[in-house]
Amino acid sequence: MKYKTQKIALVYFIGALALFTSQVLFGTVAGYIYVDPNFLSETLPFNIVRMIHTNSLVVWLLLGFFGATYFLIPEESEREIYSPTLAYVQFAIFVAAAAAAVVGYMFRVHEGREFLEQPLWVKLAIVVAALIFLFNVTMTVLQGRKTAITNVLLLGLWGIAIFFLFALYNPSNLSVDKMYWWYVVHIWVEGVWELVMASILAFLMLKLTGVDREVIEKWLYVIVGLALMSGLLGTGHHYYWIGTPSYWQPLGSIFSTLEVLPFFAMVLFAFSMVWKGGRNHPNKAALLWSLGTAVLAFFGAGVWGFMHTLSNINYYTHGTQITAAHGHLAFFGAYVSLNLAIITYAMPYLLRRDPYNQVLNMASFWLMSGGMAFMTFTLTFAGVVQTHLQRVRGESYMDVQDQLGLFYLMRFGAGVVVVIGALLFIYAVLVPRQREVIEAAPTATGIAE
Repeated sequence: MKYKTQKIALVYFIGALALFTSQVLFGTVAGYIYVDPNFLSETLPFNIVRMIHTNSLVVWLLLGFFGATYFLIPEESEREIYSPTLAYVQFAIFVAAAAAAVVGYMFRVHEGREFLEQPLWVKLAIVVAALIFLFNVTMTVLQGRKTAITNVLLLGLWGIAIFFLFALYNPSNLSVDKMYWWYVVHIWVEGVWELVMASILAFLMLKLTGVDREVIEKWLYVIVGLALMSGLLGTGHHYYWIGTPSYWQPLGSIFSTLEVLPFFAMVLFAFSMVWKGGRNHPNKAALLWSLGTAVLAFFGAGVWGFMHTLSNINYYTHGTQITAAHGHLAFFGAYVSLNLAIITYAMPYLLRRDPYNQVLNMASFWLMSGGMAFMTFTLTFAGVVQTHLQRVRGESYMDVQDQLGLFYLMRFGAGVVVVIGALLFIYAVLVPRQREVIEAAPTATGIAE
């Protein structure tokens, strides 16, 4: 490695992978509860399983973002991280707060707001960790070289922290509560997280393809402009039915339709950079994950999001399994795959050895992507049947659920495949092929010693 403080990323990536394992395992349990609703109904009810599943997802993705930042900032800024000590303190606070939240969930201690169930003191600990992180990386960038990648990354990271502050506000009026709730839940994943995604993907394309920085930065600014233009007012597609003014229906329909554009631009960006630069980088697995990120994000967040974003369609489909289909593929494509891409790229440097177990790594990509694609199609068909029977024909919710059993069984099978792929990925990036460890990563992998 060129910069010693890049080693900080290793702690974050290992923590992220541990929570990734927890997330997929609890997701599998939740999927099985759909097949057998009485499974663990008293000891670990579905709402707690789902809570741990979704919270583990958010926390490990954030740990991945933090690790990616600590890995790429030194290279982009051409200087060491401002304070390694603060980075490790931040990790300890963040992980301790997340662990305390999960233990609390087990004992039914939570606020009950979906995705924001953490008790107030846990939220405050997360804010403290975020402030430490932002101070550390911002000082690093300010004292070093500024690039488009670092500028966009910092904008996204500051946006994550600022919009999380709305999680601290819990008004008694349900409509007002939902308005601010979506400031966190939507603007995170369909706004500022996209900036983080675009900057990390740009860094990967820069390293994996060798295309000139100027070309990559122009693409990056186009993607960022599209993401902010569509994502902020695209929040309106969540305001259709919560008691807000009717003008949100045309506004939400128009701007959420435009949310497809930044993801389509990412597909064009990734493939055009690979085409321009060739495919000669030795880390083929990182390249596969990077291209997979763009493609799967486009279909999950873009196409499947558009399928039920228009108000006239959403009137029937919101809250059905179509929403679950969109959510699963969107998160996996846009953010899970991105984190696995940067981990695949960074681990050879952090562990000081050649890219290894690439065949297993690429096999894990196809297992997880294939399993998630099958799960998405299964949930989509289940959602179409549910929409027709429940929202059009007016059958009761539980009667409809009884008729979706086959879809839920297939969804559970797909989840098992995803778990197998996840475990294979962790083995591929952490376990070397041979006992001997190379003292320094070869310059062929893209970083000069």
